Amino acid sequence: MKHVLLSFLTTLLIVAMTLSAMVILVRATIYVISITAPLERAVAIGAELLLGVVLLLGTVWLATHLAVLIFAPKQGAVE
Repeated sequence: MKHVLLSFLTTLLIVAMTLSAMVILVRATIYVISITAPLERAVAIGAELLLGVVLLLGTVWLATHLAVLIFAPKQGAVE
């Protein structure tokens, strides 16, 4: 029962993190598009790409980490 509950909570957390990362990236894209100076826009696009990579890779890392913590066999457990 504990694994089922943790799996469900982990799934909800991952979905919430992914959706929030996408909302942040869409808002950043709308802001970057509104910049008129070419140099500032280029820097903002680079920063937005870096932000996107960090947010989405962080979400994947956390999802993998939580799955391993939940489903990995415990140390010293006899199967």
